[in-house]
Amino acid sequence: MYATAFAAHLSLAVLLVPAAAAQSSDAEKSDSDRPVPGGGALPAGWSARPDKGEVKSVKFVTMAPGYHLTLGPATILYRQTDKAKGPFHTLARFHQTKKLEHAEGYGLFLGGQALTGKDQRYTYFLVRDDGTYLIKQRKGDNTTQISKGWTAHPAIQKGDAQGKATNLLEIDAKQDPSKVDFKVNGKTVHTAQAKDIETKGLIGIRANHNLDLHIEGFDIHQ
Repeated sequence: MYATAFAAHLSLAVLLVPAAAAQSSDAEKSDSDRPVPGGGALPAGWSARPDKGEVKSVKFVTMAPGYHLTLGPATILYRQTDKAKGPFHTLARFHQTKKLEHAEGYGLFLGGQALTGKDQRYTYFLVRDDGTYLIKQRKGDNTTQISKGWTAHPAIQKGDAQGKATNLLEIDAKQDPSKVDFKVNGKTVHTAQAKDIETKGLIGIRANHNLDLHIEGFDIHQ
């Protein structure tokens, strides 16, 4: 009787638990970081910090006009010379070149501090090909939202049938130093008070995993 009850319990566990585990495993497998042949080398002066894994899974090369970025893991890219010490304006035009299984964000970050250590800090501004944007702050392994999650805005160009989209992103903390305007294709999508965001620090690029991007016109005006 005990054996029969145990067998019934085991059968029920197999039906309920592993099914969910299998679904989770399949989802992770289908959306895992892809290998990037030829990754690891960076243009002179640039550094990369993947969220996980190694820089060898990041391919970032000079390619006129600008740079071309091919990713496995989500990554930030920056130069030590690109540091805001006061009011600033930064911008870059991003061309997403391929369609992904899931929409992934790309864009700019500001206020970078301690980027090589466990206490890294920065604020990032991303868009993705479903026409939404996101602004978050990172402190170490934790992130907090500035925008209310991924938010739709008509200024953001959505991906076409091949997943291609072009968006010009700007962070303007110069025209009015009391605030920070986050812009896409010339339109302000979000405004934050400068006192609520760490604006001083390194400025760079952030892109989420498996993206293939061409980036042109990255610049900082102070």
